[in-house]
Amino acid sequence: MVYALLAYGSWGFLPVYWKLLHNLGPLEIISHRVFWSSFFLLGLVRWQNRLQDVGLLLRPQTLMGLVLTATILAGNWGLYVYGVNTERVVETSLGYFINPLVNVLLGVVFLGETLGSWEWLAVALAAGGVSFFVWQVGGIPWIALGLAFSFGGYGLGRKLLKVPALAGLTLETVLLSPLALGMILLLEAHGEGAWGSHLGMTVLLLGSGVVTALPLLWFNQAAQILPLSTLGFFQYLAPSIQLILGVALYREPFTGIHAVSFGLIWLALGVYSWSLWRRASPAIKHP
Repeated sequence: MVYALLAYGSWGFLPVYWKLLHNLGPLEIISHRVFWSSFFLLGLVRWQNRLQDVGLLLRPQTLMGLVLTATILAGNWGLYVYGVNTERVVETSLGYFINPLVNVLLGVVFLGETLGSWEWLAVALAAGGVSFFVWQVGGIPWIALGLAFSFGGYGLGRKLLKVPALAGLTLETVLLSPLALGMILLLEAHGEGAWGSHLGMTVLLLGSGVVTALPLLWFNQAAQILPLSTLGFFQYLAPSIQLILGVALYREPFTGIHAVSFGLIWLALGVYSWSLWRRASPAIKHP
């Protein structure tokens, strides 16, 4: 549980880190995040003597799949940084509240999974929350939906590939590193890059790899120990922290429309979580 708290707590407070880089474009931030993550992760798998796990993934079909999942993940990271640094932390939290239910839908559509009546009710409530927001505001919360579906798509892709979590993530970042390095060098060549501009900025860019990879390490440790049904409850911690940061620290608006939309989605998550708990409790006799 400590590992789970560290992982999801870190993800919840990540907006504070990206706000420190608000003067940079999302593309530059993501390029550094990918490039330095690859170094950190390679060092990590080397330290754990698991380089052979990465080597086993060097097959053409697996590499093609990992290029696709890596691209989706990088897009998710970029959209998240863009949302945070354009004063839309509340909307990013909405995306990660929706994400568990998007995973459910993707499982039904692509994996042939079946849902009970309570799960369908949860999906309908979440859809109602998003629909209410669109109806009242007159615009689609595209950052929230983009984050939910991109991270859901990434999870689906990794599930279909069936590769080890840490080895797969390491190879994903390594595959994207040449492109990331090219973007960094291009920005530097045009005098638009922030690397080396001053010590604080350079340390923050270097640290972007650490704050990306370390929570994933903690998550992997938690996933090995905790039942998935227990781990699932911790996933609401990160968007909850993000929502509090957006409203209390960054003074983003939280109107009655937000309250109704979030309320329906929270109700959906409550119904869905109760359904999972009900299914996973063998000691309880259900009619």
